[in-house]
Amino acid sequence: MPTDAERNSTVDVGWNWDHSYVRLPQLFFTKIHPVPVFEPRLVILNQPLAIALGLDPEVLKNAAAIFAGNKIPADSEPIAQAYAGHQFGGFTNLGDGRAVLLGEHLAPGGRRIDIQLKGSGRTPYSRGGDGRATLGPMLREYIISEAMHALGIPTTRSLAVATTGEEIFRTELLPGAVLTRIAASHIRVGTFQYAAAHEDLAALTALADHTLQRHFPELMESETRYFDFFQAVMDRQAALIAKWLHVGFIHGVMNTDNMALSGETIDYGPCAFMNDYDPDTVFSSIDRHGRYAYDKQPQIARWNLARLAEAMLPLLHEDQKTAVDLANEALGSFESRFQAYWLLGMRSKLGLFTAEKEDAALVQELLDWMHASHLDFTNTFRALSDETAIAEPVFIDAGFLTWHSQWAARLTRQPHSPAEAAEKMCAHNPAVIPRNHKVEEALAAAVAGDLSVMQRLLKVLADPYGDTAPQEYTTPPPQGASTYQTFCGT
Repeated sequence: MPTDAERNSTVDVGWNWDHSYVRLPQLFFTKIHPVPVFEPRLVILNQPLAIALGLDPEVLKNAAAIFAGNKIPADSEPIAQAYAGHQFGGFTNLGDGRAVLLGEHLAPGGRRIDIQLKGSGRTPYSRGGDGRATLGPMLREYIISEAMHALGIPTTRSLAVATTGEEIFRTELLPGAVLTRIAASHIRVGTFQYAAAHEDLAALTALADHTLQRHFPELMESETRYFDFFQAVMDRQAALIAKWLHVGFIHGVMNTDNMALSGETIDYGPCAFMNDYDPDTVFSSIDRHGRYAYDKQPQIARWNLARLAEAMLPLLHEDQKTAVDLANEALGSFESRFQAYWLLGMRSKLGLFTAEKEDAALVQELLDWMHASHLDFTNTFRALSDETAIAEPVFIDAGFLTWHSQWAARLTRQPHSPAEAAEKMCAHNPAVIPRNHKVEEALAAAVAGDLSVMQRLLKVLADPYGDTAPQEYTTPPPQGASTYQTFCGT
């Protein structure tokens, strides 16, 4: 086990620490170090991300002890954050039960980035858990978060994964691991719920001002800044969920503690990407009633935002009835905001530069045909940009041909060439996504000690809109393959 000297040794990798979060009331965190591990070993380092953060990847290659929590960088002030959350509709107090925030790194250009270790041992918020993570789920988060980034979707990212030299018991003994996650922040809807549950107005106000300054500084001088802040959070969530739907992504665990106010996707536990288009698709083994199904995600986002509004009521107005009216007024606009973002993206997926009243119906007719025909979501949209692809037998269908004639007529009513439309479509319809069976294949090999399968997958996923992916990465699993399930890994 490491000595105290080893745990506090300085490693010069380019860290530029600041700690604005610890200047909040201590209600929101506990100062704590990661729990040391037996034998840290670096499994994977995201070198391009390290460089973008102003860090030295050559030094980081030998920094497994940092990524496992055995060495604490100089000037770091590790904490576990406190928050609450509605999990599948039930409220509970939570917090970082297996994560430690090393601090905020000021990257080149002044970006403030959270550096968090996930799987770093027990904290006061572990609630009986072991505080650890296993290798498969941590590598899964690495793969999916980097794929989401390449797809252009706001997301937390993965800097590194290290193994611990220890075995962790879930349903069986599995290799332990720690993920180093970066985020614009880890402030969640549940963080505001935590302050509200403690009925601490001073703490709630401090949290709101901190979040405003960090993510919405342009609103700080507004006389209605808290109302404006809520609307800005709501707008980012509407845009984010629309982007999820555009690529067939299903988060799987949209609890209020997994909604980041920065507008980034956070927590890649039981998430997955849809193959055949079916709006009721669910992958999560714990989502037995489809609460977080593909097409339920917009309404769950609104439900989560309503919980944020409840927590923020004392900030919206001193008169509770007026505050409730303001919250309802804002929430009433969520559906139109989401629909505007969703339709804007869908127009791009169909090569449309202009807007017409019937565009939403045109999109829905295509989706209905895809559903009835059990067609792959990703490949069908990608094929529309290629006339040779839509000559395939699957498209020789009366329903598609009727829709295609309407779409072709719609394309002629805009001042853009077919080539421009095709270019737009290729830029918004990925050729490759993290196919669930390919992700599982990569994880199985990696856990067995062969990282090459995962490295090949990551290389393909880094260029989702190009035409370079080998066919094995664009082909969905065969019809009739066993039903795919995902698990949260805790």
